Formats: sequence, C-alpha cells, structure tokens
Amino acid sequence: MLDVESLHAAYGQSEVLHGASFKVSPGEIIAIMGRNGMGKTTLMKAMMGIMPQTAGDILLGGESVAGLKSYQRVKKGMAYVPQGRMIFSTMTVQENIETGLIAGGDREVSGDIYELFPVLLEMKGRRGGNLSGGQQQQLAIARALATRPKVLLLDEPTEGIQPSIIREMARTLRRIRDERGLSIVVSEQVLSFALDVADRVLVVENGEIVHDEPRASVDEVKVAKYLSV
Repeated sequence: MLDVESLHAAYGQSEVLHGASFKVSPGEIIAIMGRNGMGKTTLMKAMMGIMPQTAGDILLGGESVAGLKSYQRVKKGMAYVPQGRMIFSTMTVQENIETGLIAGGDREVSGDIYELFPVLLEMKGRRGGNLSGGQQQQLAIARALATRPKVLLLDEPTEGIQPSIIREMARTLRRIRDERGLSIVVSEQVLSFALDVADRVLVVENGEIVHDEPRASVDEVKVAKYLSV
C-alpha cells in the first residue's frame, strides 16, 4: 500500500534523511520510533509532501506520488495528523471535521466517524480550542478520516496526552484499521503505545531505518536502547 524507497530530504544544505526505505502492507499498522532529532517528523513530512524530498520515491498503491503537492496526495488517499494536532481552534468540532470532506467528496460528516469518537458527537458545536489535548487528538484523527484515506500518517499522537487516553487511542486505531482497511503509520516515542498498536516496529536513527521487526518477535530491550538518551 505504501512503499518508501531510498528517501532523502534536507533542510537547506543539511540532509536529515539518508535513504530511508520501508514498506507498509494493506491493513498494516507500523510504528516508527526514535529519539527527538533522529528524523521521524521529517520522514512524515516528506511522505506527505510538506517537505520536499531530494532523492528517492514514495509509492501509494504502486503509483508514485513523489512529484505531487500535499493536497494532491490527500486526494490520492494519504491523510496526515501532524505533531501538535493543528486543529482549527476557533472553528467548531463539526466544522473542523468538515474541512476534510472536500477531498473525500462527501457532503456531510459520516455517522461512523462520530461512532468512533462519541465525545466529538457530544461536543460537535464546541470550539476546537476548548477541547482537552486528548479530545483535540481525536478531532484531528476524525478530520483526517473524513478524507477517506487509504494510508493514515500520525506524527507523535500521544504527545501531551494522559495514559488512559493513550490506551484508548491504541484501541481506536486498531478498530479504524479493522473496519476501514487502512494502513497506518505512527511516529512515536512511547514504546508501550507502539507495542500496543503496531504490527511492526521500525527505528529511525540519524535519518536511516536501522531496525525493522514484527511486533510478535520485537526485542523490547534493544528498541528501548535506541530510545534512551
């Protein structure tokens, strides 16, 4: 479903990604782990077209999206939940979700989105800026799902969220995968969340994928060493 091939990206003259490569199967959830500054967010932005790549390719369903703008990638089936959520704070919950409808071609918010996130139904008339961090994260995911994606990218979704909400988020992401058949890529630092949600765990170190292992056989001690400062 998603094939990242020898991806390079740079800030000016400073290259951050040095040929990152991995594949995501249909209906698979992968967690990309690594310490701050190792290239996780840059990788997500490059996949989404927010940051230009300098070499390599990105294939979505076998079709290259490397030359496309971000909004064009959304129409092809990629959705992105950025670090910090970036919801529209002065717009209502419903208005926030409706911003995602344009790409999916729907006229109104699907009921199954509110079924996934009941709290958003209760608060659909409330401004996004008045929601808690966990509720805003749910809103950001709901907005992404409104685009009807094939691949969902989430950058540091557990940042600033209490542990009970993190556990619920893992369950919700697995449910989204099961019910919608999505492939999901999560950039993450919290190992317990990654192990709870992912089918495969990757580690990025200095802009390269240095570890790639199925969840069933993952060496938690080895992965934890990559995450330690």
